[in-house]
Amino acid sequence: MTEKQTDISDTIPEAVVEKKKNSISLVWFVPIVAVIIGVWLVWKSVSEQGPAVTISFQSADGLEAGKTKIKYKDVEIGRVEKIRFDDDLSGVEVTAEFVKDAERMLSENTRFWVVRARVAAGEVSGLSTLFSGAYIGIDPGRPGKLQKHFKGLETPPIVTEDLPGAHFLLQAPRLASLDIGSPVYYRQIEVGQVVAYYLDEEGRAVNIKIFIRDPHHKRVKKNTRFWNAGGLDFVMDANGIKVNTESFMTIMLGGIAFDTPVNLEPGGEAEKNDVFPLYETLENASEKKYAKKEKWLMQFDGSVRGLTAGAPVELKGIRIGQVVDVSLEFNYDSQEIRIPVLTEIETDRITYTGSIPADSSRQKIIDDMVAKGLRAQLRSGNLITGQLLISLDFYKNIPDRSIRWEGRYPLFPTIPAPLDEVTSSLTHLLGKIERFPLEQIGKDLGEFVRGANEAVNSGELKRSLAALDQSLEELKQFAVQINRELSPEVKKAAISLDKSLGHLEHTLKQVDRKVTPQLHSALTDVGNIVNKDSVLYADMKRMMTELADAARAVRLVADYLERHPEALLYGKDKNQ
Repeated sequence: MTEKQTDISDTIPEAVVEKKKNSISLVWFVPIVAVIIGVWLVWKSVSEQGPAVTISFQSADGLEAGKTKIKYKDVEIGRVEKIRFDDDLSGVEVTAEFVKDAERMLSENTRFWVVRARVAAGEVSGLSTLFSGAYIGIDPGRPGKLQKHFKGLETPPIVTEDLPGAHFLLQAPRLASLDIGSPVYYRQIEVGQVVAYYLDEEGRAVNIKIFIRDPHHKRVKKNTRFWNAGGLDFVMDANGIKVNTESFMTIMLGGIAFDTPVNLEPGGEAEKNDVFPLYETLENASEKKYAKKEKWLMQFDGSVRGLTAGAPVELKGIRIGQVVDVSLEFNYDSQEIRIPVLTEIETDRITYTGSIPADSSRQKIIDDMVAKGLRAQLRSGNLITGQLLISLDFYKNIPDRSIRWEGRYPLFPTIPAPLDEVTSSLTHLLGKIERFPLEQIGKDLGEFVRGANEAVNSGELKRSLAALDQSLEELKQFAVQINRELSPEVKKAAISLDKSLGHLEHTLKQVDRKVTPQLHSALTDVGNIVNKDSVLYADMKRMMTELADAARAVRLVADYLERHPEALLYGKDKNQ
């Protein structure tokens, strides 16, 4: 049994233990590759991630987090990630992320705005947003310092940084009808547009930035004039009524036009961002401008209704200045009201010619002109609006006056306005009519007629005529006697004298027979006329009263026309 057991053990094989070599299983390759890919994706995401900025808007109208895009030239460069309220709830703050290449677009000069469907300045923009939704537009502007927080614009700007041309700055007292996008014209051809406007530092003027495209920006010279071409410009002159406008668009939306006046030297080409004044009309832009100006004071006694600051001062119909200020003064000593008007005169507008003495100063020349009748007078500048102007002209038969050079401003002599002269003359005439001694004249005329009537009725006239007839008869007899004694020549003269005396006697008889009764009747009629109880006397008195009333009416009409000169064209208003 033992032997059998030994044989069995001899036949059982023995296990051999061998050490296995170290190796990596293929199953580990999957997580390792996943980790590598993940790290690469993270690195790529981080390396390609652009900057994140915040933009403030007044409202989030049309904006949506995670969907609203940021575009530059219709290329997507970012996306809105988050929208929240400002700390004071006055607006919203948009957090946006950009692609890495967009970092160079973000500087202190960058502008953002929301692009929506919009109609402005005659153009329709953003129609594609009706289907795709609003997006945020960007204008990189000039390179500058990197910035991460921006204030968005509520109105889309005009992007011109990458366009050939030039920017210029215009200064005006008010904006008028101009807006961003308003066109700029050169000889009725659109060559640019308004890109921005803002108040100056003192708030007294408006700065308007315009952009003129290439090559038209080269047409802007140093002496170029810009004017507001919006609306309709009416001009009334000797040739009739003219209406000036650049286009129908400027009538509705406003615009600017420019040109260089032919009476000025163009000067050199204007540089970028040069400053020009913006005139109100083409007429103002075409006027000559003079740097030398003097202030003159003029005092008026009558009404100055319609005279305002800016009203023209004209010499012989040519504008030489304007009204600066109109004030009111009361002199307590004389109890008079005076209206001093301060004017600004461009003295260089007047050219002096002729043989002027070398020792004659400008002051002496003006004194001589005033001595010859140069005066200032208020005139109507516009019958419709009632505006007045100051006219300088020479007048005859007026009191001698001179300029008062002492004081802050020289005091120039004036004369009343035409309506004031008419009113004064009518008032003077009315006073004379009221002082006319009509009753006393009637009494005196009545006494004269009664005396003449008594003289006729007393027979003195008949006795005088009879005495004259007797004298003529004696003279006739004397002539006959002389005729017997004188020579033939003298006889002929005597015969002629006798005939003349005969004619005179006949004439006197006719006067005695016809004229005396008629004279008596005429004197009687005159007596009846001047009698207070007569109809003619009453008619004459009524006529004088009506004449006085007419004078008062004319004075009222003159006063009304002074306040409402447009009534000459349109008549009196029903409510007045």
